[in-house]
Amino acid sequence: MDLYRKVRLACAEGMSQREAARHFGISRDSVRKMLAFSIPPGYRRQSPIRRPKLDGFTGVIDQWLSEDRDRPRKQRHTAKRIFERLRDEHGFAGGYTIIKDYVREHGRRHREMFVPLEHAPGHAQADFGEAVVMIGGVEQKAHFFALDLPHSDACFIRAYPAATAEAWMDGHVHAFVFFGAVPLSILYDNDRCLVAKIEPDGTRRRARLFSEMLSHYVIRDRYGRPGKGNDKGGVEGLVGYSRRNFMVPIPNFPTWDTFNDWLEEQCRKRQADKLRGHTEMIGERLQRDLEAMAPLPAAPFEACDQASGRVSSLALVRYKTNDYSVPVAYGHRDVWIRAYVDRIVIGCAAEVIARHQRSYDREDMVFDPIHYLPLIEKKINAFEQAAPLAGWELPKAFATLQRLMEARLLKTGRREYVQVLRLLESFEMEEVHAAVRTALQMGAISFDAVKHLVLCRVERRPPRLDLDVYPYLPRAKVATTSPASYLCLTAGAST
Repeated sequence: MDLYRKVRLACAEGMSQREAARHFGISRDSVRKMLAFSIPPGYRRQSPIRRPKLDGFTGVIDQWLSEDRDRPRKQRHTAKRIFERLRDEHGFAGGYTIIKDYVREHGRRHREMFVPLEHAPGHAQADFGEAVVMIGGVEQKAHFFALDLPHSDACFIRAYPAATAEAWMDGHVHAFVFFGAVPLSILYDNDRCLVAKIEPDGTRRRARLFSEMLSHYVIRDRYGRPGKGNDKGGVEGLVGYSRRNFMVPIPNFPTWDTFNDWLEEQCRKRQADKLRGHTEMIGERLQRDLEAMAPLPAAPFEACDQASGRVSSLALVRYKTNDYSVPVAYGHRDVWIRAYVDRIVIGCAAEVIARHQRSYDREDMVFDPIHYLPLIEKKINAFEQAAPLAGWELPKAFATLQRLMEARLLKTGRREYVQVLRLLESFEMEEVHAAVRTALQMGAISFDAVKHLVLCRVERRPPRLDLDVYPYLPRAKVATTSPASYLCLTAGAST
């Protein structure tokens, strides 16, 4: 536009069109057009595009593309495949570029149009997104639950190591607590964690855990069309917004809990935003959502998968490819399993017998060393090669105690050391560790002495170790002095 102005100004001041063309490095036709119009008129095609090599084949291309609409997305014609078929089956002699341009233009003309929607208060949309994060110094993929209230654009985001059914339910539980209310309905896609099967008539057969959650909170579920993400455009937009604004740069947090606490804070801060086309802040419009939503039930839904299993001869219970240990006393017994997003709880009858941090690896073995100590005490020769004890990080005082016990009593000392470790079955590590340190200071290298010191610490009474009961206490040796020893003193006096 600047060149346009300069040419018109130069000619108005007396420069000829020929001189202007030479001076500005353009053609005389361009100069003439610039003088004829005060602003660039732009290019306007007067006649339809003519493609001599393609025009005879457009009907075939349109038919193929029309038939593709009813076929799976990954089995539809590409521009390259259309070119190959036209060349091989219909004798097309043109190039690939005109085929590609025509297919692109065809797609643009037939792109779906949408009606602007107005969302009533009290309803929600939910979905999962993915992003790369750093948790505990390890780069990994985060699957984040997103719940959007389209009327107010208020949101809730929570991240998980995997998008499991338990994560879906846990996301709902935390979202409802965050808002302090339950939406009247929620729009979902057809995720396999939620929908077990779509019937021929379009009805959904819900997954068990999802159905239980809906019943607990009395929520009406709605679903978008398969493959039509625009049906829940609110939450689809929220997923993209969260990835761009909450996860750039890559989040770096020590734990998942700290990351999720930070995400909740970002969701609260966003309520102060005023979006384009609105005169109210998100938080102000949220009040109408909350007024329409239902109150929370008396107790939250227990978001866990429930399964059953049997303890193996290695005192392990399998859940989704991973094995978790239980006390050896429960070997070969039937147990129940409750899988939460962050932990695994195993029980037998009415008793909880094991708790573990949940592993999202495959074919992993998760041990609690304490579960195996009774068996190791009996089979003491397996102590050095016991896999459950490998990598067990104990305070340094325990290693010192083990060395002294084994040095004095060999195999018996090792068994006594295992008995000391078994105190962890009944007492906290802090109490046992303090007792071990005291025993080392006193030289009481004995299981009985350590046990006595633990009990005294728990009961808050001073320890009283009997030398006859604890023979490994150091004994003071007091020598007797003979009368002859004093002769040196008298001899010195006589001189």
